[in-house]
Amino acid sequence: MKLKIYQIDAFASKIFQGNPAAVCPLTQWLDDDVLQKIAEENNLSETAFFVISEDSIRLRWFTPMEEVDLCGHATLAAAFVLYEYLDYAKPEVNFITKSGELIVSKNEQGFSMDFPASMPSVIEAPKALLAGLGLNINTTDEVLPTKVMAAFDYVVVLNSEAEVRALKPDFSKWLALDLRGVVVTAVADDNAVDFVSRSFFPKLSVNEDPVTGSAHCEIAPYWNENLNSSARILTGLQVSKRSGTVLCEVKGDRVILTGQAVSYMTGEITI
Repeated sequence: MKLKIYQIDAFASKIFQGNPAAVCPLTQWLDDDVLQKIAEENNLSETAFFVISEDSIRLRWFTPMEEVDLCGHATLAAAFVLYEYLDYAKPEVNFITKSGELIVSKNEQGFSMDFPASMPSVIEAPKALLAGLGLNINTTDEVLPTKVMAAFDYVVVLNSEAEVRALKPDFSKWLALDLRGVVVTAVADDNAVDFVSRSFFPKLSVNEDPVTGSAHCEIAPYWNENLNSSARILTGLQVSKRSGTVLCEVKGDRVILTGQAVSYMTGEITI
């Protein structure tokens, strides 16, 4: 059996930026263990698989370790493949996923994804979370996070962009945390950007994710509520080594995430 595979840099305007995702269009679902082995072999943070039927496109995402319920950059990559390689002609893509229906539209700014918003709630920080941040929980408040919250990830608000960039986590401390991962964020220094972030998922064998669309489903609602900004669309910059920009518009219980994508590689899998 031979399968087409595409590697797409999502939330990027040129290759070697943003977050790479593999995309495999299928005519029918393969066994889950085969999908998982393909994702493990790709060794990217996410591999997206989709099957087109008469009335829907069903989309699933796999890390090298397991299937996940939501992934932004691989959804963007899947939409890119549909429009750029598979002659998809409709103005919107309606993906059916474990997180419900996800709608992606192509526009001048790239691709806009309509995702469920998840406003994080303030919590008492687990000691393992703080230990993994490399912060001494017995030191003064000036070096502690300004806020610790939880949605489907732990969300840590730090005091400055510099602290976000300088962070060197101890990932071993986070392996026992119950949520998916840890997202750190702060107000941006650059006036062209509203907030910065970094995302870490050691439990999924992705110590640091280059650009994480799903994390912006948590941090965009927070910053939309807490920034003194008249802009309806906020600009988030994920300051990983590769980096990438995500435009965020919160609409009630939904958030519209917009980014660009570029093709890095096309190929064929032989199973």
